[in-house]
Amino acid sequence: MMLTQSKRKLRQTKTYKLTMIALLACLCVVSTIVCVAVGSVEYTVQQVMEALFNEEAEARLIIWNIRFPRVLCGGIVGICLSLAGCILQGVMRNHMASPSTIGVTSGASFVGYMMLLAFPQYYHMLPIGAIIGSFATTMTIYVLAYDKGVSPVKMILSGMAVSAVFGAFNDMIKIFFSDRLADATGFMVGSLNGVSWDDFRLVLPYVAVGVFICFFLPSKMNILMLGDEMANTLGLRTERFRLFLIAVSSLLAGTSIAVAGMISFVGLIVPHIARLIIGSDYKYLFPTSILMGYSFVVICDTIGRVILPVGNLAVSVVLSFIGAPFFLYLLRKKDKNG
Repeated sequence: MMLTQSKRKLRQTKTYKLTMIALLACLCVVSTIVCVAVGSVEYTVQQVMEALFNEEAEARLIIWNIRFPRVLCGGIVGICLSLAGCILQGVMRNHMASPSTIGVTSGASFVGYMMLLAFPQYYHMLPIGAIIGSFATTMTIYVLAYDKGVSPVKMILSGMAVSAVFGAFNDMIKIFFSDRLADATGFMVGSLNGVSWDDFRLVLPYVAVGVFICFFLPSKMNILMLGDEMANTLGLRTERFRLFLIAVSSLLAGTSIAVAGMISFVGLIVPHIARLIIGSDYKYLFPTSILMGYSFVVICDTIGRVILPVGNLAVSVVLSFIGAPFFLYLLRKKDKNG
């Protein structure tokens, strides 16, 4: 009992939190180098560093043009979904909320499919379309769950219903228009196969804006966690702030979908583990989620690349194998806690 209390006190110290963030930052660097090095052709750390900084290096073509942009895009996906999950869990005050569990990714993917079908020549506009789809889906769920305030339980249930509807539409599109979407296989299955520097440059501005905004949110997010009545007493306009948070989470989730299609569970798993490690203070929760999300998706994508002797698994498949049991664990834990 005393040992448990001492651990809790340790987690509350600023030194502990900053140390954990520093260790996670180191993990990001290590995972980047290792995941670039491994694959069908393996390289040493020295060869990786040489290829990254020397244009004449023998391994430059594979490392710089193929693996490195894939790792960076995977990191972007992890960052965006982790932050979006953190925000949505705060908005709904429910740790089971995430872009995938409430249907945001399904709605954004539907808009992405429609853009690829109707305007394939405007591929560079895909992030904007996915962001609009994400925002529209989240607002639909918000309206469905609103009744003199927002019930977190109603939002989760409404999100599951909306997710099922958009999921059905997405499956129909895949069946009837598979030939016209042949060049977008990665987007359809939730994969980082074929991503390049062009994809990285395409979404980088949206990621930068989303992450930049998040660094100004922690104090108000912490106030929102106190409950609507207390937050209003402290001067926070809760409904207006929730709408703003929905817009930010839509920006982040839509950006992720534009890179890799519909990827599930990152926004559920990472914020939950980050809370266990660092606590619920958003001042530390946001940077922890950013670093954990980056490493988590990059490592899972690399596992998908190397686990099969021929070909590779989409990162969405690897994440589903991890995420589905974790979701069930959260449900059982919630039941035990009443």
